[in-house]
Amino acid sequence: MKLVTAQEMKTLDKAAMEQYAIPGLLLMENAAKAVADVALAVFEELAGERAVVICGKGNNGGDGFGVARWLMSYGVMVKVFLAGASPEKIGGDAAKEMDMFRKAGGKIYRIESDADFDYAEAACCRSDLVIDALLGTGFHGELQGTEFRICGIIQKSGKVVLSVDVPSGVDATKGIAAEGAVKADVTVILGLIKIGLLLYPARDYVGRIVLADIGIPEKLFFECDSSKYLLTADIVRDLLPIRLDNAHKGDAGRVTIAAGSTGFTGAAALCAAGAVKAGAGLVSLLTPVAYREVLSIKLTEVMVHGLPELMPGVVGSNASAEMLRWAEKADVMAIGPGLGVSETTTDAVLDFLQKTKTPVVIDADALTASNGHLDILPAMSADKVLTPHSGEMARLLKKTVEEIDEDRLNIVARYAAKWQAVVVLKGMPTVIGCPDGNVYLNITGCSAMATGGSGDVLTGIIAGFAAQGISLQEAALCGVYLHGLAGKIAADGTVGLAAGEIAAALPAARKALESADHEVKFICNRALEMME
Repeated sequence: MKLVTAQEMKTLDKAAMEQYAIPGLLLMENAAKAVADVALAVFEELAGERAVVICGKGNNGGDGFGVARWLMSYGVMVKVFLAGASPEKIGGDAAKEMDMFRKAGGKIYRIESDADFDYAEAACCRSDLVIDALLGTGFHGELQGTEFRICGIIQKSGKVVLSVDVPSGVDATKGIAAEGAVKADVTVILGLIKIGLLLYPARDYVGRIVLADIGIPEKLFFECDSSKYLLTADIVRDLLPIRLDNAHKGDAGRVTIAAGSTGFTGAAALCAAGAVKAGAGLVSLLTPVAYREVLSIKLTEVMVHGLPELMPGVVGSNASAEMLRWAEKADVMAIGPGLGVSETTTDAVLDFLQKTKTPVVIDADALTASNGHLDILPAMSADKVLTPHSGEMARLLKKTVEEIDEDRLNIVARYAAKWQAVVVLKGMPTVIGCPDGNVYLNITGCSAMATGGSGDVLTGIIAGFAAQGISLQEAALCGVYLHGLAGKIAADGTVGLAAGEIAAALPAARKALESADHEVKFICNRALEMME
């Protein structure tokens, strides 16, 4: 499912009108009907029958007038308030929707004086549902004056809030929420999902998301310039490796992992467990000789081998030759979790990366080793996945964490192309950038996964999937999605999740994914899909 900026969505609307002769009023009417249908479903949950619609002067307000008219036809008692302009100053299709609402018997209350604000506030407090059609996707910056005050009234009402396309005060492209922005319980997004609504802090303002089909030809979605996608169950189902009934362990792929050092044997164990639970047939762990025995006892399903050491628990420079030897026997290599950051370890990692031809997942301390040596990445012979969190990406690019998080999608796209690598920028949401220019945003997972070792499990999962005959890019997409789904299943709605439980829940997550019905992508008098 493509994700778009506010400007890209505006271009799609224009193309639908100009190339397909679809009247703008029809698009607005479809939007209004879809929002009204969602509102009706919310009313059924609330056992309510009174709504207040807050309209602005633009097309978002036009949608609001249409919503109000449809709700009236459903028997809902509706009050409509207009902010920021007199009715005579409303133009275009919004004016036509306003006229239809009036001719259907609706009345519009202007918000201008203090008394008007008081009346609007009282009406919101007496309603069952407040529909926010004040500001649309063109908003950016800060809320001012009347708009700020009205958003405050919506919030203070304490009622269920449904926003049309975007909560007022939220930047639909950048994901920034202005001070005083509306916090919706449900947001009905029109056409395609705007990127910013899935980014934080905006994600905290949109509530449940409903995606509405407003009649834009699907061909235009495919032709849209956007190369950013929401990672969905449908995409992942089509990419998962297939296991034949007569398969043996050799058919399921071989993973080799270089991980672990003094104080960080757990990272090695968790990475190996992730690869096993992803379905890899044979998993080998290379770790400093000093910890070979303890990890052999802990990991009964994994073959553990020692790496040459400089001193107990510290990988020596000569370990590169051993890693290369084992990599040649593997379908994929994972390197870095808890491996250490000593000078000799860094030397071994850099030498390995420059010489290996085996597809490799680069994580944690292997990313640290690459710091200052990023020129080796595009020069590598091997296909590669990098799995930094925001802090690691910031160190690699000499930026702040804030700078990374403010521009996650564009940064990932830029460096996936520059490094010719799949870049998995971990976090909420996790963003996957691909060398082909596509960027995927994943929203599975939960805050309980903010625990040590979660990223090590992900590295193992990606390696485990890649070993089974799919590409590293496909493995990264499957791994990120199922890692999040497994975390949500294992957490079961609470905190206290241990990283190993994510790996343990992976088969259940895959079963849930494979047995689920195909996702419903649109609502418009047909079906309703809400994404938590």
